[in-house]
Amino acid sequence: MNKIILITLLIISCSPEESEYAFPVQKLPKITIETEDIKEIDSKENYIDGTFKFVSNDYDFDDFEKPIVIRGRGNSTWQMPKKSYQFKFDEKFSLFNLPEDKKWITLANYSDKTMLRNALAFELGYMSVLEWTPEFHFAELQINGNEKGLYQFMDKVETGKSNRVKIGDGFLLEVDQLDRIDDDDISFWTDKKLLFVVKDPDLEWGSAELEEIKSYVIQTENVLYSEEFSDPVNGYSKYIDVDTFVDWYLINEISKNNDAIFFSSVYMNYVSGGKLKMGPIWDFDIAFGNINYNNNDKIDGFWVKNALWIERLFQDKFFVEKVKSRYNYFYKNKNTILNKSKFYSSQIENARINNESIWKILGRYVWPNNVTYSSFEEEQDYLEKWISDRMDWLNEEINKL
Repeated sequence: MNKIILITLLIISCSPEESEYAFPVQKLPKITIETEDIKEIDSKENYIDGTFKFVSNDYDFDDFEKPIVIRGRGNSTWQMPKKSYQFKFDEKFSLFNLPEDKKWITLANYSDKTMLRNALAFELGYMSVLEWTPEFHFAELQINGNEKGLYQFMDKVETGKSNRVKIGDGFLLEVDQLDRIDDDDISFWTDKKLLFVVKDPDLEWGSAELEEIKSYVIQTENVLYSEEFSDPVNGYSKYIDVDTFVDWYLINEISKNNDAIFFSSVYMNYVSGGKLKMGPIWDFDIAFGNINYNNNDKIDGFWVKNALWIERLFQDKFFVEKVKSRYNYFYKNKNTILNKSKFYSSQIENARINNESIWKILGRYVWPNNVTYSSFEEEQDYLEKWISDRMDWLNEEINKL
């Protein structure tokens, strides 16, 4: 049995007071990547050939060595000294015993000094009704002889014939900004000036598939903002999967995720003949209080509730009652999330120290940090107190709606 599963069972069986003593420090897997003819991966567009070597260390995974191609990835994160990457095996492969696939990504989590915010958001995703949330494993990375530190290796958000967003021949959409998309991206605008990018499948301008998804999204928005929007038969609930909208909203409101106000990294999926669903969730490194603008460092105040589409949904009592009910579910699991934070913190303890020896970010401002502590313990305490206080505030305010 995988050692991660054994440790997780220990956590589940312990009380919050006992569980913090149940996390053994482990030596994370080590991944070494060697590329051909280049020492630094400096392009987000062009893959280069390389070799991927995996050493499991204290974990029950098989060591291996395989050819890959690799490139950079990210938007604002690509400007950071510590880069994130996307790599691809020749054929589908079960990395860390996760569901097999060809494409994988690494998150640098440079701005997040706990390196846990994405992990904790995904834990909320696993609790939710969202059909798919990325899976991950932490590991240390070396590229061309240079130590890169601690990374979060994980699923890529994609559809098609993968084990990921399971929509078959459906569509994966992302709400994004014009200056963040590529020239060849297929996209369309709604009347409310939301820019939807078709992430999967690859479509062509003028295609019947593009017209289908464009028409459905625009019709959904038109009905949502119509006078009869709350009609139980022909209103918005005819077009959207309400339960996924509720859970997606709550995860992003709990974390006070800055970009989730339908700005970027807002994913939806749709299958012909079905309803528009929210998800998967994505991009939480500057959530959970790790930000110094828009008042999103503060534990009080609604944020995502004021986003386009979401603010309209809150004008329907049916939607509000669903939010109240589901928030009570998440709130009852607050200690589970806090215990997960302690678990992962222990799991990456040594690797986080190694990462600091390379990047030296403790006690130093890294955009857009709200606080700058000189120890991981203080960073961790801040994160966990922020989560606890935020969920307490939401518990009072959501139940007043």
